[in-house]
Amino acid sequence: MANSTGGVLYPARLPQFHRLPAVGQVAELVAWFWIPEWDVEPGHTSRQEIVGYPALNLVVEQDGVTLSGATTRASHRDLRGHGWAVGALLRPAAVGALIDDPASLVDHMRTLDEPALHAEVTRAMATGEGHRDRAVSVFSHWLVDRVGAPTDAARLANAMAEALAGDGGALTPAEAATRLAVSVRTLERMAHRSVGISPAAMIRRRRLQDAAQLVRDDPGADLSTIAAELGYADHAHLTRDFRAVLGIAPRTYRADVEE
Repeated sequence: MANSTGGVLYPARLPQFHRLPAVGQVAELVAWFWIPEWDVEPGHTSRQEIVGYPALNLVVEQDGVTLSGATTRASHRDLRGHGWAVGALLRPAAVGALIDDPASLVDHMRTLDEPALHAEVTRAMATGEGHRDRAVSVFSHWLVDRVGAPTDAARLANAMAEALAGDGGALTPAEAATRLAVSVRTLERMAHRSVGISPAAMIRRRRLQDAAQLVRDDPGADLSTIAAELGYADHAHLTRDFRAVLGIAPRTYRADVEE
């Protein structure tokens, strides 16, 4: 999961966008940090359409701090005026310290009362050159202090997420369970407790993101070949997934991107 615009359906429409690595202790808690900054002309709107990774996001913005759950559908946000956000794509090891039941947050978000985090990140974003690195640094220190050292169970949950949603991820829950030397039932419990959606749903979301990227990045790629490469039964299966989540077919998406 290293592509700088992975999950963003129309990268050319993005405002200024940066993805920063999680380093040191926070790397066990965060997959990466993401920072959009925008300055939209008065009276105009920049619509950002996203197919989120199968994970939770902790986000600091000017208005406050929010925790967003895993998503089962595409979403969008309309950006106006001047603003920024500093988000952390959370690994499962961080989730338990922030919410007891991540399944209750699927396709939703909630505001968190975290004034210290908000103040430190806001202060960092208001500085000059290097503000993004400083924002990530204070965010990282806050999260490490909040969560503490991951347990063995938390590290296994991280491995579960990588097996299901990481680069080279499994094509089926059974394959992921075999990689981790656990039962499929244990895999299902880990996914529910730490992400809130099923292993199968995590795999479907990863495959759809990969498919969207391949359709977008290689206009000449054959859709049947893409479907086979990603483990879809056939081209029709890929098209059904696209329509179910994005509301459009792969060919329509490709044409929209090329506009």
